[in-house]
Amino acid sequence: MQRTVYTELRPGIGFASLLALLGAAIAAGLGAALYMEKYGHIVTGMNNQIAWGLPHVFAVFLIVSASGVLNVASLASVFERAAYKPLARLSGLLAIALLAGGLAVLVLDLGRPDRLIVAMTTYNFKSIFAWNIFLYTGFMAIVAGYLFVQMSRGMERYVKPVGWLAFVWRLALTTGTGSIFGWLVARQGYDAAIMAPLFVAMSLSFGLAVFILFVLVTCAAAGREFGADLLVRLARLLGIFAGAVLYFTAVQHLTALYAAEHGGVERFILLDGGLYTGLFWGGQVVLGGLLPMALVYLPATGRSRIAVLFASVLVVLGGLAQIYVIIIGGQAYPLVLFPGMEESSSFQDGVVASYMPSLPELLLGLGGVALALTIAVIGMRVLRFLPATLGDAADEPRRERAASAGS
Repeated sequence: MQRTVYTELRPGIGFASLLALLGAAIAAGLGAALYMEKYGHIVTGMNNQIAWGLPHVFAVFLIVSASGVLNVASLASVFERAAYKPLARLSGLLAIALLAGGLAVLVLDLGRPDRLIVAMTTYNFKSIFAWNIFLYTGFMAIVAGYLFVQMSRGMERYVKPVGWLAFVWRLALTTGTGSIFGWLVARQGYDAAIMAPLFVAMSLSFGLAVFILFVLVTCAAAGREFGADLLVRLARLLGIFAGAVLYFTAVQHLTALYAAEHGGVERFILLDGGLYTGLFWGGQVVLGGLLPMALVYLPATGRSRIAVLFASVLVVLGGLAQIYVIIIGGQAYPLVLFPGMEESSSFQDGVVASYMPSLPELLLGLGGVALALTIAVIGMRVLRFLPATLGDAADEPRRERAASAGS
């Protein structure tokens, strides 16, 4: 039987330079957090109307992507797709790294990070935020156990049961994250049950795009082969997930348009929102959905490594645009305090809120991304996560065994 050989990343000048670059980005993010801690959020673009700014966009993207990245491991152990088995370890490592980076940004953006102790010791189970603390910490523990049974000898029989647990838990995690917005009935742009399945679809798309980018760049830097057939499998799967995001997005807005109470916010997002409308149609729909699907399915580009890489980049950028529209756009639209009536006051009631991200917010968000990459890179240096080869020749015996098992 063909066995997958895993090795650590080799140290060298490139490895040290990458760690130095990531360390500088993390230091800049910590400096930005300390700057906001000292002077308050007045130094950011956030205000009384928009309390969740650009750092939350990065945090939610990383958390959602963490769940989706683990889908590669789920395909191997839960759905028994042998072609993805060599990537299962790397999938678990990257899932933990992305979640850690997202939570770091979330905590440092609170304004009072020390208040996290209160959130971890006093629970209000009527709040979806309290539920998510258990979902996030549970995800970390379960994925760590998932990696343990995958990498330990004699534990093979536990891989599938633990894989099922991780699969169900990550669905619950993404559902909980989407429910944060779906259950906020006071915001016209959030109040929708479709947010939960939409976030599940977003996690699959964003997570796979991040995984493709990470594994392609890592294999190229480490001199590891990555087979064209495996790349095509991942690319076509990415196209399916990108299409699923577009489908749930269409259902979200069509459902909202059917209800008169959401007519104003829908017109704001789809037609009159300025930047938010541009990000929705240009960033989310075209760059993040239609164009990547065309790149991975057209015969001329479907097997091109550069095209698949570019499609993954577009999905990531489109994902950031989508989360920006959901989080920032949903807050920018004024609260409907008295339905059917117009109101105005010195507190800008009924006025679209303005928001311009500041440099500290951007640095904090990028610092979280750098932290996630640092955890992943150090993990690959210390433990054997990366296969020695992912070439098509190495994958052939696995495909033959899968075909014989299916027959």
